[in-house]
Amino acid sequence: MVHRVAVLALESVVAFDLGIAARVLNEARGPDGEPLYDVVTCTIGGRPVRTDGDLLLAAAHDESALASAQTVVVATQEPTGRLLAEGALEPEVARALALIRPEARVVSLCTSAFVLAAAGLLDGLKATTHWALALRFRELFPAVRLDPDVLFVDNGRVLTGAGAAAGIDLFLHLVRRDHGSAVANVAARHCVAAPWRDGGQAQFLELPTPSATASTTGPTRAWALEHLADPLSLERLAAHAHLSVRTFTRRFRAEVGVSPAQWLTRQRLERARWLLESSGLPVEQVASAVGLGSPMALRRHFAATFGVSPSTYRRTFRGVEVAA
Repeated sequence: MVHRVAVLALESVVAFDLGIAARVLNEARGPDGEPLYDVVTCTIGGRPVRTDGDLLLAAAHDESALASAQTVVVATQEPTGRLLAEGALEPEVARALALIRPEARVVSLCTSAFVLAAAGLLDGLKATTHWALALRFRELFPAVRLDPDVLFVDNGRVLTGAGAAAGIDLFLHLVRRDHGSAVANVAARHCVAAPWRDGGQAQFLELPTPSATASTTGPTRAWALEHLADPLSLERLAAHAHLSVRTFTRRFRAEVGVSPAQWLTRQRLERARWLLESSGLPVEQVASAVGLGSPMALRRHFAATFGVSPSTYRRTFRGVEVAA
């Protein structure tokens, strides 16, 4: 069955962010090429809204589309007026959000986390928003556990994304959650996007950026991905990059946003996840194939990162039929 998604565009919606849901989800296809999502855009009262780019947007649906949606997306809207001053919604926005079914999934992009928080949908939950407004968000919504250092947060029913392109990461994550990595990877390729980005918003703060002519850690990262099963010490990675350990570590963190060890563990876990989905290898062989050594190490890292054991993950995703 096709999953119905309604994207709510409020006044001064950010045009770039508005199109992300449809762009990514429309690329998710089943085994016979059938669409897996039906994405519609709506505005309150069906009225045209002006975007941040001075475009007048005319949507085909009004807020009643929220009542039948299985997933509701609140597109990025810069918090202004009562929302920014008091953390309160305009009455017509509150009435529109009240149409969302209790079982529907709700997603905010960037600063539209202010909208969900003002509606009480984030109380007691972990959430993220654009790092530039994190301080104000904390002041207005102390009941929300804000983490401004991640690209998105998945609480199950309610998800929040950071700024702009982080929406791509969030919707690829939703496709992966709904239909498995293979479908998400195909959608990512069609969008010319990375299936998974490392690090979080910290990589977009005031970090030193290598000049275009400087040597980077990119070739070494590509080499490491081809040798995940091998022992890859910091010294070996630095030697491949022809840098001292200290210089390599500094440049790696500047370019990627995390340490070499953190990045390497994440890549090994992503490879393990793919093997669990796509092969029948025992967990012991998966651990060896990705360079984590023992099944115990794989289970520990896997549970810490994904919240489930490798065996549980395999039972969940091996049963999903995916497109080649």
